[in-house]
Amino acid sequence: MAFMEKESPGEVQLDDTVTLKAVIEASQNLNSHTEYIIRVQRGVVTENSWQISGLSLPLPPKKLIGNMDREFIAERQKGLQNYLNFITQHHILSSCELVKKFLDTNNYSINYTEIALQQVSMFFRSDPKWEVVEPLKDIGWRIRKRYFLIKNKEQSKERQVLSWVGFGPDKFLSDKDLLSTMKILPSLSCPFIYPVTFATTNESSALIIRMFNDKGTLRDHICKVKPKEPFMKKYCNPKKIQGLELQQIRTYGRQILEALKFLHDKGFPYGHLHASNVLIEDNTCKLLDIENSLLGLPSYYRPYVTQFRKINLTEAIDVYSFGHLLFEMTYGRPPDAVPMDQLPPAPFTSVVSVLQSILSTEACKTGMPTVTQLLQTPLFKDVLLFNSEKAQFKITTKLKEALKMAKDSLEKRLQEEQKTIHQHRRLTRAQSHHGSEEEKKKRKILARKKSRQSTYENEEDFLVKYSNNSGSGASSPPTCPSSPTPPSTSGGPDRPPPPPPPPTPSTVLSSCDSGPPPLAPPATCGPGRTALLSSIQSFSKGKLKKSETNDRSNPLI
Repeated sequence: MAFMEKESPGEVQLDDTVTLKAVIEASQNLNSHTEYIIRVQRGVVTENSWQISGLSLPLPPKKLIGNMDREFIAERQKGLQNYLNFITQHHILSSCELVKKFLDTNNYSINYTEIALQQVSMFFRSDPKWEVVEPLKDIGWRIRKRYFLIKNKEQSKERQVLSWVGFGPDKFLSDKDLLSTMKILPSLSCPFIYPVTFATTNESSALIIRMFNDKGTLRDHICKVKPKEPFMKKYCNPKKIQGLELQQIRTYGRQILEALKFLHDKGFPYGHLHASNVLIEDNTCKLLDIENSLLGLPSYYRPYVTQFRKINLTEAIDVYSFGHLLFEMTYGRPPDAVPMDQLPPAPFTSVVSVLQSILSTEACKTGMPTVTQLLQTPLFKDVLLFNSEKAQFKITTKLKEALKMAKDSLEKRLQEEQKTIHQHRRLTRAQSHHGSEEEKKKRKILARKKSRQSTYENEEDFLVKYSNNSGSGASSPPTCPSSPTPPSTSGGPDRPPPPPPPPTPSTVLSSCDSGPPPLAPPATCGPGRTALLSSIQSFSKGKLKKSETNDRSNPLI
């Protein structure tokens, strides 16, 4: 049953979990007030950035006389930058629709509530037994997902929840395979997975109906809040938080791991485990939103997962998400940062080893345990499950193959994003190291050493060249007998050392036949060279003896 056959205008398959970074580039004074120019960047690709300025915002009225001092403006800009950094780095606040609309107006200007109402109305026309009781405004964290409390006219006392959501960037199933898979979801039976009453899709979105649970989710139970309240109000700054007792942690943890193992054994990708996706019913935990991976929706913990290249499979994502959930059940709050090697003082020491095997730096970088290995840990191994309901879910071979291909494509996109982030992080570290003061000093010292060495080598080359051209036979290569070297006529007290002995006749003849031999490399040290350099430096023209020439060129008569 398709509730709307045409794709909604303006619908885009954008990954809403990709972080938006905002940097204040400059400020300018306009009409007696200061305007800041902000550059926003999506992800780590610098080309995917834009400027925002000149927005009309409902701000408080201006004072008659404002402080336009340059130092004051700079200090305010610094404070505003810290404020933007806090919001964009906060896991919950960064996904807020108001924040997205402010930083990225082009992609988040659509009224998703209106689109959801239109499509839900189309569905009710085709199946008039349903009726909307009230909209559940902002009870979830996804921007493109809307919830409505509905009832069946034939069973007016029962309340059910209808959720509408647009497809995400990881939708790799064909429309036909997706619709077939969604139709068999109500047949899934597992004591630790919350059942689906009805599910269908069209070309751009999906509609799912489940029974409404007034006791709320596991996170509602931890934060002591009501399930109908908005997500931001409930979890962003809860007034009361309380961790669970050890027996509850063991029981709930075992139930959740059994649900994950069941889905993994069936080849059904999940990857969406978090405390708001776990319902508590009769002291039993049941997973929600098992259809999310089919619809291509990004995971709640995707901004964390993309930082670690070893968490690149949906099974590993489930284990990593379970670590977050176990931490939240133990301490009553999510972890401040992951990885974390130093855990807060734990009320139960038996939980610490399991948390360290998932959330430590070593686990995130080298790999973490499987669901089966977690079930064998002392924390969960001896927990007894009293639910006798048999888990079953029949999937055709064709759909299994389609699910495997979609799962592989999902993991491939994750791995490509992880690779891009890893390369960007390496480049950033290299640039930071290259621009550090310590590195600049090292480069200056190295440049000075090279300059001194180059100067010394140039001086040596000059002296060697001068000595070769000074007319001394000591450094001349051996020549043929047909061109004998004239005897030296120099004299004086400071005479250079005698030349080396002449070569043997065989050597001279050989050199005349085959050309001059290669020059030997000049010696770098020794007394002969020192004396030669000394004689060159002390050379004086006045010390030379005057020679007499006897001209015998005239013919004798």
